Formats: sequence, structure tokens, C-alpha cells
Amino acid sequence: MKEFLRALEIQRWDDHRYYHHSRINQSLHFVSALSFLIAYAFMFKDPVMAALIGWLVSMTTRQIGHFFFEPKDYDEVNQASHEYKEQIKVGYNLRRKVVLMGLWAVSPLLLLAEPSMFGLIEPAATWGEFVRDVGTLWLALGAAGLLFRTVQLFFIRDVQTGLVWMTKILTDPFNDVRLYWRAPLYLLRGELIDRSIAQQLHR
Repeated sequence: MKEFLRALEIQRWDDHRYYHHSRINQSLHFVSALSFLIAYAFMFKDPVMAALIGWLVSMTTRQIGHFFFEPKDYDEVNQASHEYKEQIKVGYNLRRKVVLMGLWAVSPLLLLAEPSMFGLIEPAATWGEFVRDVGTLWLALGAAGLLFRTVQLFFIRDVQTGLVWMTKILTDPFNDVRLYWRAPLYLLRGELIDRSIAQQLHR
């Protein structure tokens, strides 16, 4: 267990130091984390609503931060190129995220074309039912995306790396609130880049 927790700490630190320099990205992660926690609460009562919140609010704010605000030039702090960081990324790098978010975006169109999902569900009779069917599809996509990368890591890395990554993803909302709750305050002060990462690296 000690080794597992140490590996989890390393994955979290690498994710933070490589991919969260922008205070805008951090602030969007804070918003994403809060909405994910709301989605987690809904999981016990209404999993479909949880999926709608998770994808429409949590995932979109999170990925907007990564795609549009996180610097992609040479990382002087970590002495690493963007290409190198994308290559060593344990979870979903930007290329994999494009695929995942693409599947998310087109899935409602699939449901419009095939309302019964090839006989798996009863076709929606109202727009409200259609929205809930989309939420069900997104719930399945989220679970599939998590399990697919976890099992893939079993083979390309090892079982512990996969389980640690899955644990990291599921607990990221709690960790992100802890890490990034001050980010909006730094933004208001005009700080666009987190300088503390360099300080922590050189301790």
C-alpha cells in the first residue's frame, strides 16, 4: 500500500508540474473539480444527471484549459518539450483527448440516427427523454474511457500503473480543489503562470 500511495503521489506531481502551469488552466480545473464533486453526489441519486454535469461542465472546462491556455512551447521549468511530455503522458494526452472528446461530441448524432441504439434502449418519445438517453450514453462513454486506458496501461506499463492512474482520475476532483482553489485569486492579481512549480522543483 505504501508503494501504491507513493506511485499515486508521483503521478499527481508529474501531472501538476508538466500540465498545469497556466493560472487560467488551474482556475478552470477548480471549476471542473467543483462540478465533478456535484456530479459525484448525483451518482447516488441520478447517474444520468451526473453524466450530463460531468461531460457538459466538468470535462469541457477541464479540456478548454488544456487545449487553449496551457503553454505548449518548450518547458524551461522541467527542461522538456511539449512533444516529450505528450509522449510520456500516462493518461490521455492531447491526441487521445481529441479522440475521446470527438466521440463525446458525435454520440448525440448517433443517437439521433439510431434512437434505439441498435435495440439496446427504448427510443425516446420526448426531447427530455432524448437528453436522458444522451446522458446514459455519455455515462457509458466515461466508464469505457476510464476502463480502456486502465487496462491498456496494464499491458504497456504494468498493473500497478494502471490502477494508480484510475485512482488518480477518480480522486482528481478532490486533489484539484486542494491544489487550485487559490488560482482565481492569482489571476485577479494578474499572474498568468504558476511560478511556484519551479520553486518546488529546486527545493
